[in-house]
Amino acid sequence: MSEQHYDGLFNAGPDVAVGDPLTSLPLARTAAIVGEYRWIETSLFAMLGTWVTEVPIASVQLHLDGQSMRHAWHAELWGDRLPVLSGVDPDGLTCPSPVTAALLAALDGVEPVAEGPGSSWPPADSAAMPRPAALPRLAGLYRVVLPRLVTSYTRHLRVVASVADAPLRRAIQLVLNDEVEDWLAGERMIQRLVTRPHDVVAVHEFQQHLESVAVAAGARSGLVDLPDWIPSD
Repeated sequence: MSEQHYDGLFNAGPDVAVGDPLTSLPLARTAAIVGEYRWIETSLFAMLGTWVTEVPIASVQLHLDGQSMRHAWHAELWGDRLPVLSGVDPDGLTCPSPVTAALLAALDGVEPVAEGPGSSWPPADSAAMPRPAALPRLAGLYRVVLPRLVTSYTRHLRVVASVADAPLRRAIQLVLNDEVEDWLAGERMIQRLVTRPHDVVAVHEFQQHLESVAVAAGARSGLVDLPDWIPSD
């Protein structure tokens, strides 16, 4: 889909106009959100990079390697878009919320720990949990994490001023296009890999686990904490 199509698809409707300056986020809040985007994308880059060596199927390895590189580019893009705030180190803004820390830890099978400024994946002091199998992890990524991340990017796009915040708006559109494309490609791959009743059970149970982790950590609409007044549909 083109970016122009996304603009129409994600129109905020009559209550909140896209890019309405009266509903834009404060600079400090935007900085925190962009820093969290950077942390998420950096973490997914590192995580998927390790998964490449753990999956014995060449087509899946190739898929994950490409997706990992995309997340790396997204992280660089968010690093360039971090607002400059007086007395604030941009790297200090690159940290997760409790929701993102807990969900990505559960996805990869490590205990979530308190994350400091500039942290990325994997947590330095994390303790290993029983590692989910490869197929449930892939399903968790493409059926829980990416859909929630897409929701966050979509909601944020609705309150980015089209003129004053044009570079940020452009970055969200570019990343959002990629994430939707990756989500669909991942879903097609999972449908090819789920071939046994046991696979269905394992995938379903792990998805349910991840959603429970996210909700328990405070997730509502999406992955990143955005103000409740931004519509989700």
